[in-house]
Amino acid sequence: MNTKIIGDTLPAVICKLQKGETVLTENGQMSWMDEGIAMKTSTNGGLMKGIGRAFAGESIFMNLYTAEKDDAEIAFASSFPGQILEMDLKEGETIVAQKRAFLCSDASVDIKMQFRKKLGAGFFGGEGFIMQKITGPGKIFLEIDGAVVKKELAAGEKMKVDNGYVAAMTENVKLDITTVKGMKNILFGGEGLFLTTLEGPGTVWLQTMPISKLSSLLYIGTAK
Repeated sequence: MNTKIIGDTLPAVICKLQKGETVLTENGQMSWMDEGIAMKTSTNGGLMKGIGRAFAGESIFMNLYTAEKDDAEIAFASSFPGQILEMDLKEGETIVAQKRAFLCSDASVDIKMQFRKKLGAGFFGGEGFIMQKITGPGKIFLEIDGAVVKKELAAGEKMKVDNGYVAAMTENVKLDITTVKGMKNILFGGEGLFLTTLEGPGTVWLQTMPISKLSSLLYIGTAK
């Protein structure tokens, strides 16, 4: 499968498939496609796996698009202003992403839900209890809210992130929460009571405009 990302603030990924190649996406994500591509809707692993994906922000049913001829093109556009992040996962390589991040992938990629192990991180970490666990092999494409910033953390290295800004991370990165210190900071600092703490080793992909933050800003603007 050959792929190309087009567009700036509202990008799309165009996949050129050879006969027999298949691309996987959640239902309703396809934007346009050539003739000669067959669609098959399935739970892609059984009903329970589909229900697990639903908890992780995706749909129970997934669509598989298979080319019936060479050089057939299909496109998947982002649903929010931002970037499309492309990754090529090796066999068994796993990343953990925010809910609703998955756009499309090779059919060989496995998508599951992953629970946050700590109650505090689930309640207050901004990423929620359930995230997406995506395992290779294969290419994957994720929707990022705003621009993407990549950070490499050494073993034991930590960084603090405002709630909702974590888009994805490698599986070995630890996610927890930290309480903001000082009553004045809590009441007037604008960051709330908790921050997300990330600890390496591993890679973290941050996003500059979480949809949750944009929604709150729009709500405040309309309420005035």
